[in-house]
Amino acid sequence: MASIFTEILNGRSPGRFVWADDRVFAILTIEPRNPGHVLVIPRLEVDRWSDLDEELALHIFRVGRHIGLAQRDEWDADRVGLMFEGYRVPHAHLHIWPSWTVYEYSHTGIDRDPGTEALNESFRRLRSRLIDHGHGEFVPPLDWSIPLPNVAH
Repeated sequence: MASIFTEILNGRSPGRFVWADDRVFAILTIEPRNPGHVLVIPRLEVDRWSDLDEELALHIFRVGRHIGLAQRDEWDADRVGLMFEGYRVPHAHLHIWPSWTVYEYSHTGIDRDPGTEALNESFRRLRSRLIDHGHGEFVPPLDWSIPLPNVAH
């Protein structure tokens, strides 16, 4: 059975795409640690990050770095948080978020209901900043997947 990430990639579930290339895609998470929290996900379903092909793992980190630099600039963050996961969704994915404290690494700091308006604002800001950083060719058009409610074009 396909993971929720593959369902999003295939347009069967909504997603706020901020990056897409031939190996990975990146979406805003619906449970952010901070505004702008993104998941970088390989198109290939691999359960554990340690089982990823080395080149794919490096590519995920490269994309994550580009997104992290955009997050740092857009939110004037002290640092950029980074964590590989795959427990709740058995599809390896890299979490990246603007960060100001080590306590953000705890799952207790997750906003489980940030609201559509807050997610859409983060979506707009991060896409714009990635384009400003010269990565516009990887920022998918807004209609790339299932349209999201209340996303301003």
